[in-house]
Amino acid sequence: MNGTRKDIDPATELLEEDEDQTLPEPESAIDLAAGAGPDATGQLALGRAVITDHARHAPSSPGVYRMIDGNGEVLYVGKAKNIRKRIVAYTRPTGYDPRIERMIAATASLEFVSTATETEALLLEANLIKRLRPRFNVLLRDDKSFPYILITADHWAPQILKHRGAHSREGRYYGPFASVWAVNRTITALQRAFLLRSCSDGFFESRTRPCLLHQIKRCSGPCTREIEFAEYSELVREANAFLSGRSQAVKDELAAEMEKASAALDFERAAIYRDRLAALSSVQSHQGINPRGVEEADVFAVHQDGGFSCVEVFFFRTGQNWGNRAYFPKADRSLLAGEVLGAFLAQFYDDKPCPRCIFISHEIEERALLAEALGTKSGHKVEVSVPQRGEKKDLVAHALANAREALARKLAETSSQRKLLDALGETFALPRVPRRIEVYDNSHIQGTNAVGAMIVAGAEGFQKNQYRKFNIRSADLAPGDDFGMMREVLSRRFKRLIEEAPRLPAAQEPQQEPRQEPQQQAAPGGSPDSVPVAMPESPEDDGVSPWPDLVVIDGGRGQLSSAQETLAALGLTDVPLLAVAKGPDRDAGMETFFMAGREPFKLKPRDPVLYFVQRLRDEAHRFAVGSHRVRRRRDIREAGLQEIPGIGPTRKRALLHHFGTLKAIERAALADLAKVPGISAETARKIYDFFHERAGTS
Repeated sequence: MNGTRKDIDPATELLEEDEDQTLPEPESAIDLAAGAGPDATGQLALGRAVITDHARHAPSSPGVYRMIDGNGEVLYVGKAKNIRKRIVAYTRPTGYDPRIERMIAATASLEFVSTATETEALLLEANLIKRLRPRFNVLLRDDKSFPYILITADHWAPQILKHRGAHSREGRYYGPFASVWAVNRTITALQRAFLLRSCSDGFFESRTRPCLLHQIKRCSGPCTREIEFAEYSELVREANAFLSGRSQAVKDELAAEMEKASAALDFERAAIYRDRLAALSSVQSHQGINPRGVEEADVFAVHQDGGFSCVEVFFFRTGQNWGNRAYFPKADRSLLAGEVLGAFLAQFYDDKPCPRCIFISHEIEERALLAEALGTKSGHKVEVSVPQRGEKKDLVAHALANAREALARKLAETSSQRKLLDALGETFALPRVPRRIEVYDNSHIQGTNAVGAMIVAGAEGFQKNQYRKFNIRSADLAPGDDFGMMREVLSRRFKRLIEEAPRLPAAQEPQQEPRQEPQQQAAPGGSPDSVPVAMPESPEDDGVSPWPDLVVIDGGRGQLSSAQETLAALGLTDVPLLAVAKGPDRDAGMETFFMAGREPFKLKPRDPVLYFVQRLRDEAHRFAVGSHRVRRRRDIREAGLQEIPGIGPTRKRALLHHFGTLKAIERAALADLAKVPGISAETARKIYDFFHERAGTS
């Protein structure tokens, strides 16, 4: 198959995953040697014959190749300057790395995509790896999208706000920031410096007098024409210039205006410029290490210890430190730091804007090619370098120190979690140490907007990309029927599990410790052709069965019986179930535990296992209540304020005219609601109680 990168749909699947990232177990030499008997030798010869046959038709141009197993699953994606030469290298009779042998033995077919240049091949490879997630690759454990600052351009009075996700709205985006906290802090400082509005368009259009932000000098008040259009446009220009890297020029302009106003004895205007200069200085001074000679750069440092790798990333924009984030790629322990880092970089920028400078802690192969590819993708020259001296080297050293500390913390947390799981298995007499725990809870208010929730925990903590919510659908459930809700949730969950991942016979179950999927080693005959990065979507990617080793339910004996009956109806009688009943007055530490075949029991108040179960239950409760509130707010917006007793069209218009948006009404204090014309104290109380009533849970 020939063509350029356009031959493949470049769309990638984005997963919202929690910042908590997992650490895989390094694969042992015993695991690598498994299956190396006569049958394995025959499979290797068969796989080599398949590759030899495909090599005859492989193009001699740059491009990407995919190795595919008998089930149609992609095993490996690689790029090559000459596809045919690369494929022929896999047909050599001896001298393979054990990991490569396993990949060749599993190969049933190959597919090729030709590209015009090796640079295009590198970009296409990164794209395909993120879509296909082949198992013979290093695994990037977290690809959560970063937050940005957006200054809109679709309104006469542009708005400044934080943004995450696709850049679909018209405007200028600045980032990435490592955290929402960093974005919020920076926006607050920028509001003081440039007085741009942050309110929504609906709120803006409904104002008849300036809001509180104008009073505290964080907005220039364009909504009520406190500032002329030309003056506001100048503020927007200055803000864009500052965030685009021309920070010193903006400060110089403000300083000149301050001097001019002072010379004209307009001290009030001079004070305004003085305050704006002070706000800009605060943006550049309180964000950690802010290099003087680096306007725009990303800094990457990798540290390895105990068979694991940590990549620390720092973001610098407009001479400011915009935060950092630690990643823990899943990589074979034999891969060197530079190989892991090179794999990480190509995938990292697949769906993110690239700065003009990238500083790295270790030399990587094909550094020039990577710089050319990133430059082609971003539309400007990109420099990838390993600083040797000066301020830039200090930045890399600082990132390396953070990587070292982050990996040490993650190793310690993982060790503690495994000890807790061991103790949990012993305390509740489970057949084996649990690798996957599922916790269920319900949330509703008198049966309305009922939501079931499932959270997942394992050896590396909460696995938030595995969380699921269930909108209760049964029309025949009585309001508040917690048993019926739990039956529906468990039935839907395990029916789907039976369909998508039938249980294996006991002899084929994964071993006690999670089995690691094979990852790419050096390509035959030399260094790795590439070490792409993929993202696991499910526990199977780590060799852990999607079937839970323990199901925890918030409730007592009745909930346990209901869960047992539901699973038994599906033919499941060996899934361990644990019901956790709250103590008197819902006191933590007084929980009673119910399990099949055992009398109800309690744990000692200071037992670590008790604290662990409480954390699981509380996390399930948090997720259930949060999901319920989201659904409830959505229904409220759809139904309108008329759902509140005593609120008709007239009072609805009065509330919206006063507050601007439903969200503002929801957040309003009781005293503020009572100030709205036509809203009595009693009606204000009803409105306040409607939005602040606690969600009930089972």
